[in-house]
Amino acid sequence: MNILILGGGGREHALAWAIRQNPKCDRLIVAPGNAGIANVAECADLNILSRAEVLEFAQENAIDFVVIGPEAPLAAGVSDALRDAGFLVFGPSQAAAQLEASKAFTKEICDACGAPTAAWARFTDATSARDYVTAQGAPIVVKADGLAAGKGVTVAETIDQAHQAIDAIFDGEFGKMSVVIEEFMEGEEASFFILCDGTDCLALGTAQDHKRVGDGDTGPNTGGMGAYSPAPVLTDALQDQVMAQIVRPTAAEMARRGMPFQGVLYAGLMIKDGRARLVEYNVRFGDPECQVLMMRLGGQILDLLLACAEGRLTGMSVNWADDHALTVVMAAQGYPGGYQKGSIIKGLDSLSETSFEMTFHAGTAAEDGQVIATGGRVLTCTGRGATLAEAHRRAYAQVDAIDWPQGFCRRDIGWRAL
Repeated sequence: MNILILGGGGREHALAWAIRQNPKCDRLIVAPGNAGIANVAECADLNILSRAEVLEFAQENAIDFVVIGPEAPLAAGVSDALRDAGFLVFGPSQAAAQLEASKAFTKEICDACGAPTAAWARFTDATSARDYVTAQGAPIVVKADGLAAGKGVTVAETIDQAHQAIDAIFDGEFGKMSVVIEEFMEGEEASFFILCDGTDCLALGTAQDHKRVGDGDTGPNTGGMGAYSPAPVLTDALQDQVMAQIVRPTAAEMARRGMPFQGVLYAGLMIKDGRARLVEYNVRFGDPECQVLMMRLGGQILDLLLACAEGRLTGMSVNWADDHALTVVMAAQGYPGGYQKGSIIKGLDSLSETSFEMTFHAGTAAEDGQVIATGGRVLTCTGRGATLAEAHRRAYAQVDAIDWPQGFCRRDIGWRAL
């Protein structure tokens, strides 16, 4: 079959790498792709936020299956346009994508279905939001109520920090949007990925992400500086609790509202005293969590995505090996603040590409025979092994083989589990 993946980051490189291993995949196109994706698939220069452009491309290239990687095309309704034209699509509708596009919408869904989450309030002006924070005290969580590329959340340790975060949002840092302020939840954070076909739900896998930019979980939040899978904190009993109390009630409430969820539901969870509460939903695979999941799943992911898109998850199962994967993000100096683009990355040719070692490209491009950095998060060096320590060693061996003085990474990915 001819498969089109929309996106051009590390998540899409990992999806392409895994899907390519499945014999059902005859032709694989990734739009827009990047320098690493070009090694496993065709890349197409395509505006993936344009419904008309994506639809025309899919028709001209006889695409059988479209996998939508990032959240922005989902929020723009690209999946709806493709489905309306008869294409098989993995990814929720624009209406269902509100679970990520609007923090307030998700909170309303949780309240309606009784899913455990943090206490919250929504504000459309800075003065009311600041007054609320002053009354509640700190620590407290401030969230931009919209898509902010993983960077619209501030865990404020002081009232002044919360006020600054509120002002930044209302001053237009992430575009015009409201603010959701939440109770600060203590505990250990983990990610749980579930496939939903509109009716049934299938637990896919677990991971833990490192959001803070610096070693020891210090510094500002980022889109993610590394991840590992599985997440030891998410025991079988906890996964059962999350499915019963959070995921299935959410899916039922979405269906009741006439917007059944079809795609991957990424539940960010806070775990304390053996209980999980929902931090947030994303409606696509996490980045860099996708890299460790794909490293462990391999080619079977295509069968699972197809079953999800075709509404036949009932009876499907995930074949997990008893293994571990860990990925380390190499980012441009200055990230998540200002950073320079265009620096040359050397040493990539010396890296092995196997089912145990793989460097996925996130923000790269090929220029005059060289690979250059084009984003904040640029590479994700990923290792797999029988133990997490072995996966850790393989991932950092790739980091150390790359010659890129303008880049940096955390050296402690996986520290909790290790």
